[in-house]
Amino acid sequence: MNIEPPFLPLSTFIRRPEDEMIQRSRDFLAELRRRRTIRDFSDEAIPAEVIENCLRAAGTAPSGANHQPWHFVVVRDAGLKRQIREGAEAEEREFYAHRAPQEWKDALAPLGTDADKPFLETAPCLIAIFGQKKTVLDDGNELKNYYVPESVSIATGFLIAALHHAGLATLTHTPSPMNFLNQLLGRPQHEKPYILLVVGYPAEHCMVPNIGKKTLDEIASFI
Repeated sequence: MNIEPPFLPLSTFIRRPEDEMIQRSRDFLAELRRRRTIRDFSDEAIPAEVIENCLRAAGTAPSGANHQPWHFVVVRDAGLKRQIREGAEAEEREFYAHRAPQEWKDALAPLGTDADKPFLETAPCLIAIFGQKKTVLDDGNELKNYYVPESVSIATGFLIAALHHAGLATLTHTPSPMNFLNQLLGRPQHEKPYILLVVGYPAEHCMVPNIGKKTLDEIASFI
């Protein structure tokens, strides 16, 4: 009886000359340095294939035991976006009024954020990102998933980079708690919503905060 081997030869890796590696790393850095989180979106529609390909890119991310414990819900419907905005703003008002420590509100103040989230309706596309505590198989059996937050975070990073590379802008929105998304989007309770990713083109007169990023010396050590 032939049994399929659990491993296959690596055929996709490309070894590049050192000078090409350096140039590619510089080009990628320059590409990501152009990325900015925005809050002023145009309502211009996005080609469906762009979103689909970026989600496929996110799905290539590594995950615990290769269980791929994520689910992405793409929301374009105007009525559903309005309901999501209402649910998010309700949680945000409660957060700003009662749960957020003053230190956190002081940190947010220079960025101009508040409980109003009009971009949730204006942007053409919302992507709700869920992490799955378990995988339910077709026969009803269940598999426990491992390193779910880490796996979902990596996939989300892939997705944001892919959307930027394709020519779109994003906002990572995280109302807390986010359980209202399970009900609105029909997701089971064993899935936890992690991020509501707002996707689209910048509005014509979009403004962004005048901020920078930490230097390499501040974020990395070489031993």
